[in-house]
Amino acid sequence: MILITGATGFLGSEVAKQLAEQGKRIRCTKRASSVIPDLLLPYGNMIDWVDADMMDHPALEDAFEGVTQVYHCAAWVSLKQADKDPMIRTNVEGTANVVNLCLQYGVRLVHVSSVAAIGEAKPGEMINENHHLDQTGDHDGYATSKLESEMEVWRGIAEGLDAVIVNPTIIIGPNAGTAGSGQLFETVRKGLKYYTSGSIGFVDVEDVAKSMIMLMESGITEQRYIINAENRPYQNIVTEIARGFNLPAPAKQAKPWMMELAWRGAALWAAIRGGAPAIDKVAARSASVERNYDNSKIKQAIAINFKPISQSIIKVCQRLKV
Repeated sequence: MILITGATGFLGSEVAKQLAEQGKRIRCTKRASSVIPDLLLPYGNMIDWVDADMMDHPALEDAFEGVTQVYHCAAWVSLKQADKDPMIRTNVEGTANVVNLCLQYGVRLVHVSSVAAIGEAKPGEMINENHHLDQTGDHDGYATSKLESEMEVWRGIAEGLDAVIVNPTIIIGPNAGTAGSGQLFETVRKGLKYYTSGSIGFVDVEDVAKSMIMLMESGITEQRYIINAENRPYQNIVTEIARGFNLPAPAKQAKPWMMELAWRGAALWAAIRGGAPAIDKVAARSASVERNYDNSKIKQAIAINFKPISQSIIKVCQRLKV
């Protein structure tokens, strides 16, 4: 039996879909309040759904009955300052629970981290798996939670856990809707006027799920892999997205000082109105930073050919036009 945590989410549901299409029997965890995504409704006879919050150890332990492989995709994602500490605690403790149960039952684990947990490279160099986030730096709560969750997996590996860690770049795909990476598409669709000077990696959700499954079946252990299809300047990405919506491309560059004003203004407005700011300090400053990720390690490990990001952008735009 294969267990997937976070299977109602964007990535977890794609992993479940691909495994079900392979004829695998899978068990998926969800919270009692979660809705099973439309993507998985055709595979109802292949999926055993169980209510098991990552913080509910007894329920999670029940979900491990007869399990030999786990894809740990569940994570709380939030930019709200009020959520920072509980998000870190939930993501880290939830991962610790999964790691401990994998050790207890001798289960193989593929853990989903993020490039948010990977550090910076020297100017002009590619970021690879040997870079690690500086814990003393100014990071958002999500990055911190992913770094500390990875540390739980490495702790498990030191205790004999059979595990692999994946660090995807920005994951895109039509089933994201307007959440997560879908927010970028929705922002452009509503008439984005500015672009920033930074760059980052992008990858299609189908390729991330495919990579995870191939790694699970490979027997590779005690490794982390950046999952990245292409590095793109933000200007290039928003221009392609605008073209996909038949809209004019953002023509003005948002300088770093403008982004600095933007996050401060957003923080003030959020304090007045309540809720989360539209952009926080870390995101605003990151938008002008070039981050280019080396994908040679994952290509060498499983010989994957990534889908061109331009194709993925077209599909996402077509879905959001409906």
